Amino acid sequence: MRQRTGIGAAEYKRRRRQLMEMAGDDAILVLPAAAEKVRSLDTHYPYRQDSDFQYLSGFPEPEAVLVLIPGRRHGEVILFCRERDAEREAWDGSRAGQEGAVADFGMDDAYPIEDLDDILPGMLEGRSRVYYHFGRDADFDLKLIGWVNRVRSQVRHGAQPPHEFLELGHLLHEQRLFKSGAEIALMEQAAQISVRAHRAAMQSARAGIHEYELQAELERVFRAHDACPAYSSIVGAGRNGCILHYRDNNARTRDGELVLIDAGAEYRGYASDITRTFPVSGRFTAEQRALHDLVGAAQAAALAQARPGVAYEAGHLAAVQVLTEGLLRLGLLKGSVEDNIAQEQYKRFYRHKTGHWIGMDVHDVGDYRLAGESRLLEPGMVFTIEPGLYVGAEDTSVEARWRGIGIRTEDDVLIIADGHRVLTAGLARSADEIEAFMQG
Repeated sequence: MRQRTGIGAAEYKRRRRQLMEMAGDDAILVLPAAAEKVRSLDTHYPYRQDSDFQYLSGFPEPEAVLVLIPGRRHGEVILFCRERDAEREAWDGSRAGQEGAVADFGMDDAYPIEDLDDILPGMLEGRSRVYYHFGRDADFDLKLIGWVNRVRSQVRHGAQPPHEFLELGHLLHEQRLFKSGAEIALMEQAAQISVRAHRAAMQSARAGIHEYELQAELERVFRAHDACPAYSSIVGAGRNGCILHYRDNNARTRDGELVLIDAGAEYRGYASDITRTFPVSGRFTAEQRALHDLVGAAQAAALAQARPGVAYEAGHLAAVQVLTEGLLRLGLLKGSVEDNIAQEQYKRFYRHKTGHWIGMDVHDVGDYRLAGESRLLEPGMVFTIEPGLYVGAEDTSVEARWRGIGIRTEDDVLIIADGHRVLTAGLARSADEIEAFMQG
């Protein structure tokens, strides 16, 4: 019942080995699977495995706990999971069981999840450090503390309980930040599916269409390519494009408006994240084009900083410089470039940062700063570059012709040895390219 992940068994084994080497031989690492979430009464949301658990195991089922015990003579990689159950499998689908966990997922050993309470305390005994995500699951936190206390209660009989508790993400998330060749291949596939979906939405656009109809076209393409939305798709027409995390997606488009679509596919557990802003009628107005061109120039400035050895923050600073200069030139800001940047006046129209890490999570793990300084870019990092401008529909401080225009342009960027590669480059980006595509 091996799940199609696009990641080979050897890579999962390498990931676990690398993490255990960082943790050290006297450590134990405990990762519970994601819990199933109730949608209403007795129906559940579609299940998605916890990204960290998935990264280390490839195991797709709930009610499981992965335990890594570096240097353990009787097996270092242990999985607690559900037993095979013909009655439940007839309702819910097949399970790996303990035999499948070993044979199909490369575990050294596996036990029924019901035995966790009896077995795990013995695994904790003799280990000095516990790596775990404290605070994610309050119920499991209490269970883990209870198991540790059980070992502590046996100290006078010679038991050696753990004495140090460390955040697992400190090691694991730094590891996840750097993508392997197999991961990049999956992200490229997610990007290509997303490009096809955005093209389909652009081709479907016409005055009078509802935002949710464009969303349906996007997500139809995702599912047609065995992918799903990596996050809730944003489809904002007109003034709704100025709402950064717009969710309603129920307005009807009108002639002359822009549509901002921020949507990406998740393929085999890896995300894409694309934003494009286009005129529903196929032609930008002069004001729309001016702001769209400015956002494009800001993105180009940020892209120029996307290379090894450059501070991650440099891209954002470059985008802010270009956006501020352009807003002054267009009359939406007043004063000098230096004063506007120092006083952050640009935030009236540009409230967010210029990007984020992307991988298994659309806002992926990894530190942005090390020792208080913006970290330097390195090959294997993948992040978005997404400047935008948002002029509120009720903003009376600007001329009426600018109001209600929201624009964002976002692409996924991989750092390589000699610079960068834009994974989402196949989608029309400039105003000229977008108009030509929509009219073609």
